[in-house]
Amino acid sequence: MSTTFRIRRAALALTAAAVLPLSLTACSDDSDSKDGASDKKSAATQDSASKEAPADPSGMKGTDAPFGPACSSVPEDGAGSFDGMAEDPVATAASNNPALSTLVTAVKKAGLVDTLNNAKDITVFAPTDDAFAKIPKKDLDNVLNDKAQLTKVLTYHVVGQKLTPADLEDGTFPTLEKSEISTTGSGESYKVNDSADVVCGQVKTANAHVYIIDTVLMPKK
Repeated sequence: MSTTFRIRRAALALTAAAVLPLSLTACSDDSDSKDGASDKKSAATQDSASKEAPADPSGMKGTDAPFGPACSSVPEDGAGSFDGMAEDPVATAASNNPALSTLVTAVKKAGLVDTLNNAKDITVFAPTDDAFAKIPKKDLDNVLNDKAQLTKVLTYHVVGQKLTPADLEDGTFPTLEKSEISTTGSGESYKVNDSADVVCGQVKTANAHVYIIDTVLMPKK
């Protein structure tokens, strides 16, 4: 082998050795650049999705929840809670709410438990114990002991359809007692017959919407 040939081989080897690291570096830089861009794109997508996601995934908060000052006294869990009442028909649900004990007693005396529990899609305006306490004891006892009159009073509190707060803004509705009640209001403030305030509204039971009121409604004689 001539000296000239050996020199040429050495030069070629040195050139290859110099080019190979540069090629590897270029490939590495290109891969890192693509991975970095991909990571940035993924982070941007996640951030965008986070911003677009609603704070309340159900979309129901503030539009379908019970409202009113007396709602705070309802138990947070158990049969008497809002979730518990939603699983039972209305008369049973009311019996689990301690603020409605007088109403439940009246419903039992009138023999209306099955009637209310088996009804479909009704609204009940439910007077609290304090509402019944506004009636002089003698008068209340007379009503509670007169089944026909008691039935008339109680069925006057029941409407044969499920009413939403929007329905209550300015409405007149036939009752199971065969006369009518009127409602007015807006937002979270409603009145029934201009005499009873809704103190806890839009309570759901298995077959009814319940609006708890602070005054007993009396049908016209």
